[in-house]
Amino acid sequence: MDKFEDLQAFVAVVEAGSFTAAAERLNTAKSAVSRRVSALEERLGVQLLRRTTRVLNLTETGGSFYEHSARILADLDEAEAAVQQEHGELRGTLRVALPLSFGVRHMCKLIAAFARQHPKVEFDLDLNDRRIDLIEEGVDVALRIGHLSDSSHIARRLFDARSVVCASPHYLSVHGEPRTPLDLLDHRCLVYSNLQDPSKWPYKDQDGKKQTIEVQPVLSASSGDFLTNAAAHGMGLVIQPTFIASESIRRGNLVPVLTDYEWPVTPAYAIYPPTRHLSYRVRAFIDFLAERFSGTPQWDRDCEALSASKV
Repeated sequence: MDKFEDLQAFVAVVEAGSFTAAAERLNTAKSAVSRRVSALEERLGVQLLRRTTRVLNLTETGGSFYEHSARILADLDEAEAAVQQEHGELRGTLRVALPLSFGVRHMCKLIAAFARQHPKVEFDLDLNDRRIDLIEEGVDVALRIGHLSDSSHIARRLFDARSVVCASPHYLSVHGEPRTPLDLLDHRCLVYSNLQDPSKWPYKDQDGKKQTIEVQPVLSASSGDFLTNAAAHGMGLVIQPTFIASESIRRGNLVPVLTDYEWPVTPAYAIYPPTRHLSYRVRAFIDFLAERFSGTPQWDRDCEALSASKV
């Protein structure tokens, strides 16, 4: 059996946490992965993994061997990428995890531009709002919008996602426009249920002091796009990231309100696991995103231009 593929199988099992997940990552059969790990243990004459019906654990020798093996594979990947880089060519698969709404709205154009620059790079995208385990699922880089709680990953800040409170012109004509956040208590509000406290809307007042208003929701949903559409259909006021709401605002379907207050500003990061060297293609993609997102994002410029035109 091929020693290199044996190492690949062993490292994949350790990082994925199971033979099944490793087989999916390697796009092969579970039995093939098991045979390779067994062959590796037989050749070395040691047990690397303790197998039970529910869990896999590294032996002490297995832990040491994993560190060496992962480094060898990473060094090989880095060496191949370095040669490709010297010849101005990146290749290989980039596994990228993206938030659903942001990915659909804003990432296709960027990924297409990167693909034109590096036509031999293939993309494997996971568009989902769930928080995935990058190592277990074999993801190279993820874009996350929110304050990071997991310090085990390496993060590069890309931009700030700003929020806006808005409603349809029809809703405002019927119910009136709120002048202060306290006025929201008398309005119909739509909330994003994936937040820890969906009905609590934090903001900074005109003196820069942090405040929170607890609204009474008439609708909660786990989709920002659905909430934005519901607001555009006159169901109530909604607080949304500008990267979702800006298109409806530009079309006149939604009108920003309470613009003298600062609503939540959430950092967006490119994150990647620290277990391997950062490959040239991953580094190039992150650098590309950082360059494209530098300055004020287009969706915020659109909102600023619309606000200025109404003054």
